[in-house]
Amino acid sequence: MKIFQRLLLTTVAVALFATIIPVYAKTPAKMLVIANRIDDITTLDPAQSFEFAGSDLSRNVYSKLVNFDPADLSKGYIPDLAKSWTVSGDGKTITFKMRSGVKFHSGYPVTAKDAVFSLQRAVKLNKTPAFIFTQFGFSAKNADQTIKLIDNMTFSITTDEKYATSFVLNCLTSTIGGIVDSKTVMSHEKNGDMGNGWLKTHSAGSGAYSLVNWKPNESYTLKSNPEFFRGAPQMTKVIVRHIQESATQRLLLEKGDIDLARNLNPQDIASIKKKSDLAVFDDLRGRIMYISMNQKDPNLSNPKVIKALKYLIDYKGMQDSFLKGQYKVHQAFLPRTYLGEISDLPYKFDVAKGKALLKEAGLSGGFELKINVREAQERIEIAQSIQNTFGQAGIRVSLEVGTGKQTLAKYRAREHQIYVGAWGPDYPDPNTNAGTFAYNPDNSDEVKATGLLAYRNAWHIPLMSKDTKAAVKESNRDKRAAMYQVIQREHQHRAPFAIMFQKIEQTGMRANVKGLNTGGAITAVSYWAITK
Repeated sequence: MKIFQRLLLTTVAVALFATIIPVYAKTPAKMLVIANRIDDITTLDPAQSFEFAGSDLSRNVYSKLVNFDPADLSKGYIPDLAKSWTVSGDGKTITFKMRSGVKFHSGYPVTAKDAVFSLQRAVKLNKTPAFIFTQFGFSAKNADQTIKLIDNMTFSITTDEKYATSFVLNCLTSTIGGIVDSKTVMSHEKNGDMGNGWLKTHSAGSGAYSLVNWKPNESYTLKSNPEFFRGAPQMTKVIVRHIQESATQRLLLEKGDIDLARNLNPQDIASIKKKSDLAVFDDLRGRIMYISMNQKDPNLSNPKVIKALKYLIDYKGMQDSFLKGQYKVHQAFLPRTYLGEISDLPYKFDVAKGKALLKEAGLSGGFELKINVREAQERIEIAQSIQNTFGQAGIRVSLEVGTGKQTLAKYRAREHQIYVGAWGPDYPDPNTNAGTFAYNPDNSDEVKATGLLAYRNAWHIPLMSKDTKAAVKESNRDKRAAMYQVIQREHQHRAPFAIMFQKIEQTGMRANVKGLNTGGAITAVSYWAITK
């Protein structure tokens, strides 16, 4: 009843919020208005941002050394602020030549000094996503030696070992790879924070848009950069509004108050498809939906219990009902389309098998369990389904619903029992997920490796971590793919993760919107290519 009351209050609050938004019969021709859930944004600093909505914002505000063309993601990474690069004979040093004539939003030129500052800064700040860079041996102690300025438009990075060049470059496409304006950022430094406090709520990029304002859990506004080196965006202003409820997003879209609705449930999608002035954009994303079991919990650390819970999830039932058309059953940590993907589905809903495993674990009478879940419709519905099916085996489940920020904070602090999570790749290489789901070389509380999902689960896996590390160094593509397949099958067998679905994102939009690309399985949304 408490959950229902909370959801009712949330719905009322959202409805009230929607009523006070100025109503447009039609959005202005040069303005893009979007409804999206953005309550997971905790910071705008690309060296710290690590959430879905934050990645969307960052991709449009910050250029990177290498990036993706929204018109053709199949090309893979392409030169962005770096116009070219060369690799040393030993494969450890990559030397970048910067593109000339590019300016930050401040008017300052983009130089190699800014690139060096940005990469060193990301390593030295050592925020959650820093592991994307530190996995190459970069550290606060050696960053000045391994990331070096050569001249005004040239710099180099030197990794601790030889890695596939494609792996290194793919990592540079991640949000943490955003190149910041060193002069502007350092002018706002306080107490040696390298401008982190200021960048949490401001921007200092060279991308298609700059930040006008951000109101947490409410909205953010971007304005176009007319000097964007790839060409001035057609949309001169982008407004993203936090609208929690699918029904409210659909209503605003139908009325013409917004151009895009990014969190519609299957019922609202079906309604939109019937209207000639609206359209739906389908995109297979890399996002994985899973539940995560904290190994600090004595029951959840029992291998029999872990396996029992995997048999007590109605994967197909959820896929075919409230998730229809938007999630597909998937039980491995690598998304479809990634090197080394597997399609194995070893688990299906089987109450009898789940009960038998609980009996073997000495828990035939069941036990009490709390599930932490973000206040988002499909996640709550998933949690409620799991609550029901776990209950059929005698497990008494309570749900704790919170904002994205609240649930993430508890998960990162390893204070959960079970967490309903979604994970999207940071870069288009299999290590992006292998290095989080299957890598945790140091399980101590002090290390605070919160970017690693295995760590958040307190799952100590030295041998699997060794195998994961070996896979990233394998230069033969086929051998590397086979290694990830072996790791995933072991992970399916014994990991305290029940991986359930892969996301098919369905975006509702006005029929006049053209050029939308939400990023496929490899990146975030691009607004600068949109016309209407």
